[in-house]
Amino acid sequence: MTDERFMKEALAEARKALAEGEVPIGAVIVADGIIIGRGHNLTETLHDVTAHAEMQAITAASEYLDGKYLNQCSLYVTVEPCVMCAGAISWSQLGRLVYGASDQKRGYTVYAPDALHPKTQVVAGVLADEASGMMKDFFKNKR
Repeated sequence: MTDERFMKEALAEARKALAEGEVPIGAVIVADGIIIGRGHNLTETLHDVTAHAEMQAITAASEYLDGKYLNQCSLYVTVEPCVMCAGAISWSQLGRLVYGASDQKRGYTVYAPDALHPKTQVVAGVLADEASGMMKDFFKNKR
């Protein structure tokens, strides 16, 4: 139930991205049951290909903790991270990754399944239908 609760917060971030014309992906980072970082895609707004939801949330959480390691934290993200974000997740030594929809085209499990830190626990598929539906609708409307 806790995973669903925090994934709903990530989905709320994804809806913010959608409202801004961004790819609807959202993320939150949780430590001790408290959200310490939030983010949603800002690649169009910032004209920055690295401004993914996960990157925004990692930066916010690191600022909150005043440190770069997130080994006691969980990241909830609506879509499976890309290779770039998996690298950042690894470097931050994130304790736990929880994602919704798999990404068969750009997800890290396709290109670099060993990219995460060896101690990072992964949970996939939490509220996947809602996250996947939001992505499908976004790209359908783009065409």
